[in-house]
Amino acid sequence: MGMGQENKGQEKYTVEHEWLRVEDGGLVTVGITAYAQDHLGDLVFVQLPEVGATIAKGEEAAVIESVKAASEINMPVAGTVVEINQALADAPEKVNEDPLGEGWFFKMKIDDAAELNGLMDKAAYDELIKGLA
Repeated sequence: MGMGQENKGQEKYTVEHEWLRVEDGGLVTVGITAYAQDHLGDLVFVQLPEVGATIAKGEEAAVIESVKAASEINMPVAGTVVEINQALADAPEKVNEDPLGEGWFFKMKIDDAAELNGLMDKAAYDELIKGLA
């Protein structure tokens, strides 16, 4: 099964508090969840990956620094970065204000769409964070 329209709008979550949203043309937008930005506190710096970079699953894709800590966003699935949210360079607080919308980090083309199946859906992720308190 290819990445057709049947997956569009599908959202997946990782144990590292990243979200992925399937967009038109099989592209996937990646960001961090409300839970993640809440725990990090106010973001002061975001370093985004290079457009065109091919990054393996689990490798560092972006670096975020908040008033509390520095953290990295690891690639949730292997793929190639096709677009970055340049606005975050000047306004990292967008991530705090709208983590699931304006505060997205990058868009990627996934190497293998089946890798999405290994990630959590929203219900599973909500269960996970309930257990974290």
